[in-house]
Amino acid sequence: MGNAYEIYALRYATMSPRTPHLNFLLPDPHETTAQDLDYFVWLVRGGGRDILVDTGFNAEEAKARARKLTLNPVDALAGFGVAADAIRDVIVTHLHYDHAGNLDRFPNARFHLQEREMSYATGRCMCNGMLRHPFSVEHVTTMVRHVYGDRVTFHSGDGEIAPGVTVHRVGGHSDGLQVVRVETARGPVVLASDAAHYYANLHKRSPFPIVYNVGDMAQGWETVERLAGHPDRFIPGHDPIVSEIYPRASDKVDAFALHLAPSRSFAK
Repeated sequence: MGNAYEIYALRYATMSPRTPHLNFLLPDPHETTAQDLDYFVWLVRGGGRDILVDTGFNAEEAKARARKLTLNPVDALAGFGVAADAIRDVIVTHLHYDHAGNLDRFPNARFHLQEREMSYATGRCMCNGMLRHPFSVEHVTTMVRHVYGDRVTFHSGDGEIAPGVTVHRVGGHSDGLQVVRVETARGPVVLASDAAHYYANLHKRSPFPIVYNVGDMAQGWETVERLAGHPDRFIPGHDPIVSEIYPRASDKVDAFALHLAPSRSFAK
């Protein structure tokens, strides 16, 4: 394969305990407990470059939202041997607080964002407190400053970041949510981000409760499956199962190699 990349999931925080209604819009009434929520950023490595997917949140945001931050994602990257100022491209899947913090920590990066996400995060929908809640005005404002600093590349639907690394708007969870398809030695791997927080959101066709458009979310699951081409090649955005089934890639930080085969398969 001409453009085979490595992909690493770096876990930087965990939220526990959870209840089913926090993970599913229509939870099974017989279930009383639910999986924890892990927070990741993703590093795509290949062709002599490192591409970061999402930037996580910092201690200030963790305190404001009562989240437990294990390690700032920038420090997790450093522990993995990647300096923030060496990152040249950052894909922001969407502008929710846990995916678009630390935007001021990558001084040499160009940010890749769906045009619809910027319109959504700065438009009339933000007058509604429920829709506004997952966003941080500081993060969105920082991205606006990057726009004015000529550091943002906007994508409309599908776009190419590098040969073998593409973005695809799916919406649903947020109007401009994009997923990332990466060519690896085991085939295309899709970083689904919040198109599916958990494997079960997609497998059960049951939405995560933070959702802008349920119809787009349902269509997004089909897009993720089509882009991945195999059930073992899509990676949910927050599922702790990821750290259980993918090989550990560091003894310093919680990093997991997604370009390698998982220890168990979801294929039927």
